[in-house]
Amino acid sequence: MLITTLKAKIHRARVTGIHPDYEGSCAIDQTLLDAAGLLEFEQVHLYNVSNGERLVTYAIVAPAGSGTISLNGAAAHKAAAGDLMIIAAYAVLTEAEARRFRPTLVYVDAENHMVRVGSEIKRAGAPA
Repeated sequence: MLITTLKAKIHRARVTGIHPDYEGSCAIDQTLLDAAGLLEFEQVHLYNVSNGERLVTYAIVAPAGSGTISLNGAAAHKAAAGDLMIIAAYAVLTEAEARRFRPTLVYVDAENHMVRVGSEIKRAGAPA
């Protein structure tokens, strides 16, 4: 059996730009892509924490250290500059692989600069 599991996420990144007429879909700071282990053109799921919109698109590279999270083309209609997003990617693994696998979780500050990288999700109700 194959299991689709979370590969990586960039948690609560702030949208820095909206470009509906630009080719490409979601430009992400190269530093964040590298930290999460995401590749240019890899499929990503975008979850808009600010308005509840969800979409599937692909990542493109923005300059390293820029803090850029830009939604382009059709994706630009699903968010506004300043919205908080969770950017997630998934992997298909065997059940045995999925039981051993731990995702890469990248946490950012208000300017989309990396604060920490981990592999454990904070559980609701757990102490900070």
